[in-house]
Amino acid sequence: MKAVQDNKMKLTNSYPVDIPNSANKGKEEIVLRAGHLRKVYQVGEIKVPALRGVDLEIKRGEFVAIMGPSGSGKSTLLHLISGLDRPTGGEVMLAGQRLSSLDDEALSVLRRRKIGFVFQTFNLIPMLTAEENVMLPLLIDGRDSKESQERMESLLQLVHIADRKDHKPDQLSGGQQQRVAIARALVTEPEIVMADEPTGSLDTNSGTVVLDLLRRVREGSGTSIVMVTHDPHSASYADRVVYLRDGKIVDESTNLGDDTDTSRIAQRLAYLEEI
Repeated sequence: MKAVQDNKMKLTNSYPVDIPNSANKGKEEIVLRAGHLRKVYQVGEIKVPALRGVDLEIKRGEFVAIMGPSGSGKSTLLHLISGLDRPTGGEVMLAGQRLSSLDDEALSVLRRRKIGFVFQTFNLIPMLTAEENVMLPLLIDGRDSKESQERMESLLQLVHIADRKDHKPDQLSGGQQQRVAIARALVTEPEIVMADEPTGSLDTNSGTVVLDLLRRVREGSGTSIVMVTHDPHSASYADRVVYLRDGKIVDESTNLGDDTDTSRIAQRLAYLEEI
């Protein structure tokens, strides 16, 4: 495991606290299954296909990176499998729920309870402190206040932000804000975390801290992670890389966990951008 530094803080190979997540089940359990996913956008009289029949399975505890050239359908796929948008065709099963069978209210509840989101721009509430941002999903969901407080405090220790819990986002560095966002994503004990370019707004050191934290969370809790990224180094932290081109999955690779992963991923991505 890489030893990295962010704002003079060094992560170690062990958690400062036990990850408060009960989802430690069989690794081969399928958490998410997408079948024949299609998405067509209507632009005036023109139909623009974004996804052309994508099949994807995510196992419990698996860390999957989604890569591809610009316009390949990466973000569209993430939006569909997380229930942020509805497909033109095909189906998504998440945590035993068929998303097409849920109305908007039920879909909102499923997202709140079963999915954690990490965005490139952090999406923290500016007027709330770090601890208030982390607590917010639990308050919206009506969780017990004492248990919520304990879980929030454990997660702030996990992401090494406990000493800055009273700071608002503009008082935190980009790396610190993203670590707060990761704590917020984990606070509801989700089945899966969807990360959209989580290191895109960070410097190299801060980005490495975030990636290392995501991988540690996966290893410690059994939470699945799906990450969209354009960066081969970021993708090398995943167990598996799925490559998209023109709205289709055209290749997959399994990372070996050594220094060759980044170069192999970069070569594959460069090839897809050229053809």
